[in-house]
Amino acid sequence: MASKMLMLYVLGSLLFQVWSSTELHEVESLPQTLHLWRNQGKGVIRVKRDWIIPPIRVLENSKQVPEDLVQIKSDKIFTSEVIYKLEGPGVDQEPKNLFEIDDKTGVIRSKKPLDREKYNSFTLKAFALSPSGERLENPTTIEIVVLDQNDNRPAFTQSQFIGTVAEFSVPGTSVMSVSATDADDPKTENAFLSYSIIGQESIPTNAINKTMFGINNKTGAIYTRDVGLDREAVKSFRLKLQIADMGGMGLTSEGMAIIHVTDINNHAPQFRPASYSMIAEENRKDYEIGRVNVTDRDDRGTGNWEARFTISNDPEGNFAISTDAETNQGILTVVKPLDFEALEEYVLILKVVNLNPLSSKAPNLPVSTATVVVTVVNQNEAPHFREDPIHIVVPESVAPQTLLKSNIAFDPDNSDLRYEIIRDPERWLDINRDTGDISAKRTFNMRSPHVKNNVYNAVVKVTDAGGVSTTARLTITLRETNDFPPQLFPLIGFVCKDASRTGSGLVLSALDEDFPPHAAPYTFQTRDDLSVNWTVIQVNDTHAVLHPLVELEAGDYVVAVFVSDSGSPVLSSYAQVNVTVCLCNSFGDCKSEAGAVHGSSMGISFIAIIIIMASIALLLLMLFVAVVVTACGRHHRVKKGTGLLVGESEDDVRDNVFNYDEQGGGEEDENAFNIDLLWNPHDAPSTPGSCYPVSGVPRGRQPLRKDAPHNLPSPTYPRRPPADPTDIEDYINDGLEAADNDPNVPPYDTALIYDYEGEGSLAGSLSTISSSSSDGDQDYNYLNDWGPRFQKLANMYDPR
Repeated sequence: MASKMLMLYVLGSLLFQVWSSTELHEVESLPQTLHLWRNQGKGVIRVKRDWIIPPIRVLENSKQVPEDLVQIKSDKIFTSEVIYKLEGPGVDQEPKNLFEIDDKTGVIRSKKPLDREKYNSFTLKAFALSPSGERLENPTTIEIVVLDQNDNRPAFTQSQFIGTVAEFSVPGTSVMSVSATDADDPKTENAFLSYSIIGQESIPTNAINKTMFGINNKTGAIYTRDVGLDREAVKSFRLKLQIADMGGMGLTSEGMAIIHVTDINNHAPQFRPASYSMIAEENRKDYEIGRVNVTDRDDRGTGNWEARFTISNDPEGNFAISTDAETNQGILTVVKPLDFEALEEYVLILKVVNLNPLSSKAPNLPVSTATVVVTVVNQNEAPHFREDPIHIVVPESVAPQTLLKSNIAFDPDNSDLRYEIIRDPERWLDINRDTGDISAKRTFNMRSPHVKNNVYNAVVKVTDAGGVSTTARLTITLRETNDFPPQLFPLIGFVCKDASRTGSGLVLSALDEDFPPHAAPYTFQTRDDLSVNWTVIQVNDTHAVLHPLVELEAGDYVVAVFVSDSGSPVLSSYAQVNVTVCLCNSFGDCKSEAGAVHGSSMGISFIAIIIIMASIALLLLMLFVAVVVTACGRHHRVKKGTGLLVGESEDDVRDNVFNYDEQGGGEEDENAFNIDLLWNPHDAPSTPGSCYPVSGVPRGRQPLRKDAPHNLPSPTYPRRPPADPTDIEDYINDGLEAADNDPNVPPYDTALIYDYEGEGSLAGSLSTISSSSSDGDQDYNYLNDWGPRFQKLANMYDPR
């Protein structure tokens, strides 16, 4: 019934358009005449303001052009000539040349077909003018309205619409909306649109043949019409759409809509297969041992497909499992080192679920599980120390061979172990290579530079039968013991003669190499049987005053004093203090040492001391002169004509062997063998500071030494051997570097260069060198066996 009513409505609209067209054609044959201006009496009177001229209606797309639209007239035509003019959009304004007016008759015509979609109306002004251009009437407004024709097809706003719908959606579920437009007049049936679906195609093809979607013909909303949307069966739909104007009876256009079926998590992941066997190495961690596989029919790459694995029976946390984002496999890894000796095989139970929770439309199935058997492979493990670092607390005075620590390491593979100490700077420790028992090799010393904060550090190494080793730090905390008795000081001083009355005396103290609590406070006391006239008064923990009990004669006294420390056990020392009793001035100082000496009952006279000191100085001076004279005679007793190396001199340089107890060249080897003597002895120069007499000896040219500069500071040589034997290499290297950089010593690894090779040598023939017999007594036959280079020498000594 509704369709019949719609057909009648459309037919009525078409009849109206035909009647309108016929009426306009009649106007074309007899255009309407409008009297815009009327005469009343003698003057010209304008039309009333409330007289509204109806718009002139013109049908768009008319093919009969030019077309007379309307004729206007003025009453002035009866009295004078009238010229009509027209202005406005469509005449002299954009768009130009659409309308014109006949100047004589006032007929307005359309010059071109009109397009309502561009210009739906025009507002013009008409003028009545005299031939001279004088305005005869006031201008009037003419409204031209363009009537619409159904000349535009409706069109979809998009070439293709994309929408989604979840699988298993119920009928009536909204999917998406499409839209279209029509350029015709929206107030007419020409723009009254109707939507429809004219085709459906499933992807894959023919996956579903029933009609799954519908569309609202007025709004374009697409909705589901049937059940059975399964993404595993159909991925998407392609719908062919149609839009038509005039309520579906006019012009039409087609469009396309793609509807994708989205996934819901209606499939739980399943292990395929459900059992696995893997191998893991002991003592390794953070590495993959295998993978497990799962299947899931949900959309790949989404949270409905991505798997999440758990291990249900790994309380120690030895294993971990993660998901490969590409393959969705479970990656099983070892995160803690496994111990073959503790457990050889692990049986793991794995579970798998999706990242997103399962939909209520999914089958009610139990969570999928898998069994993984992990077999641990035995490896040669390194030995383990029972503690690292190894702590030992001992007194510093521990006796040698004392056992300090035992049972320090073990091997997981029960292998035989070998122990050694690889760092022990003071050589205080000893270790049994087989048992690892650590004992003291000798007594410790807390004053060692290797003891920091009472802690001595060493390093112990243990190696198994397979050569795998482990080291551990050995920290020995030393307890202070009372090893050193205190030492009294000072051991000499003076006391005023009247000290017994004034209460003054000699202040005493003590030094103890031990640390607290085995040092101060000290206890001072005297021997009553040896020092009856003296007493010691304690001042504080570290000082006391030696005080005479009676007034003593001036002189020197020896007082026996005992000092004890506070250690456990208490250690004491005995010392004799030499005290000089003297007369003191008002400041408490002795008046003069001479007077004190004179006044001493057990000293010697001052004059005797002066004589003894003068005698000692004279003896030292004589000894120095004798040494100097001997040295000068040894260096310069060379006879003329004998040469330098002649054995007849008592001071033959070959007998002058100087021994030095230090490294290096010793005095640069220049005093033991003077290079100047290699010159002609007659021209030997007098060097500065030498013992040669100046007169009668000509000064020759000094040899220029080019191997090193002169008078440069020498580096400091290491003189003190190291306390640690392991530092001997550094000690030797330091000495070698200092000698290499010393510019004042001859280099032992380069040749010395001299510009002067000597002239007029006084040396005799070679036969005179240390020869005590004549040439005839010698047998030089062996020179003939030395080859042609020594032939001339053989002929000289053995002409036979």
